[in-house]
Amino acid sequence: MRFITPVVTIRDVKLGGNFPIVIQSMTNTDTVDAKKTAAQCMELADAGSEIVRVTVNDESAAKAISELRKRLDDAGYEKLPIVGDFHFNGHLLLGKYSKCASTLDKYRVNPGNVGYGDKHDYNIVTMIKIAVKYNKPVRIGVNWGSLDRELLTDMMNANARREAPKSYKEVLIDAMVESALRSARLAEENGLARDKIVLSVKMSMVNDVVQAYELLAKRMKKGTSGKLVSSRNMQSKGYFSETPQHPYAIHLGLTEAGSALKGAIASTAALSILLRQGIGDTIRISLTPGHGHPRTEEVEVCKMLLQSLDLRYFRPTVTSCPGCGRTDNDLFQKLAIKINEHVEQKMFEWVKKYPRVRQMTIAVMGCVVNGPGESMHADIGISLPGKGEQPVAQVFQKGKYFTTLKGNKITDQFIQLLERYIRTHF
Repeated sequence: MRFITPVVTIRDVKLGGNFPIVIQSMTNTDTVDAKKTAAQCMELADAGSEIVRVTVNDESAAKAISELRKRLDDAGYEKLPIVGDFHFNGHLLLGKYSKCASTLDKYRVNPGNVGYGDKHDYNIVTMIKIAVKYNKPVRIGVNWGSLDRELLTDMMNANARREAPKSYKEVLIDAMVESALRSARLAEENGLARDKIVLSVKMSMVNDVVQAYELLAKRMKKGTSGKLVSSRNMQSKGYFSETPQHPYAIHLGLTEAGSALKGAIASTAALSILLRQGIGDTIRISLTPGHGHPRTEEVEVCKMLLQSLDLRYFRPTVTSCPGCGRTDNDLFQKLAIKINEHVEQKMFEWVKKYPRVRQMTIAVMGCVVNGPGESMHADIGISLPGKGEQPVAQVFQKGKYFTTLKGNKITDQFIQLLERYIRTHF
């Protein structure tokens, strides 16, 4: 069951409510180089990123935003939302550079590094009022690496007074969620509508990030009643602020997931648990790029994750067996590679003519053990001959035997059957 949140509109993209889970990513170029940053934004968008975030860390970056937007618009990417990522000095940059503030489609604010003491709330409110002025949504993104130290200290002190104190990690997670919800309430009190707010509570370890988001969703579902308790004046007033909470749109992700394989696995493990619970409206999988690897890898992982969970469909699913001592590795591996390459090459053409082809399933199996069964579960599948089997390949369509292929052109023949199946069924 999806946790229904307010619908947030970011340029032409809608997230929350019952809208599909939105994929987003972030550039790693120097934003000052508007040409290079625009090129990477376009690469990410072409790969399937529906929102792109860019660093706005200094005055030069703030000045470059209008040129970045113009380059994207001139190249035909006028619908792509660009989010400004602010830390430490966002209140100064947005206040000084109105063109940057009005051009960006959303702001990302980190309540853990906007200042201390009285400056903390003042700086957040400054950014919120600018967002209200220009009608921009804001993501309040809490990270455990830059968590509000005053809030954490207050909560640790309150925890120490409990009869049964929680562990440090539990209090840390509580503080992450508390920081996000208090900042959201502060934003609402200063005029930012609920459908302009997105929350995230990012951590690096799988179990921690799952617990943080589960707690965030739980507190938004249940809520509390009473008056707002300032994080600057907790003293003995309690562990949580007595703030009535409401659902806000949720951005999922790990803050530093790691390199390609580790990052993909850790992010998939955490996000799968949360998405299966109906938690999350938009996702980013943050990967440390390998040498020479494209930034778009993180977008591809997002797409594979959502498709694996049957939440969204982007291309036909090709199921192929891992191979074993029974299989003719050379034959079934070559066919699996060829089919995946063919799907990749033809996707643009297919989707224009047959939009539903994204949900198609194709099986390429290596021997008789699971081959026929897996092939019958797919829209179209082929069971290749393994070692010791007759040199023929059975083809199945919609769960029924269709034909048998023989000879040394099985790959070409199966591709022809695949193309015909798409024409006649989609």
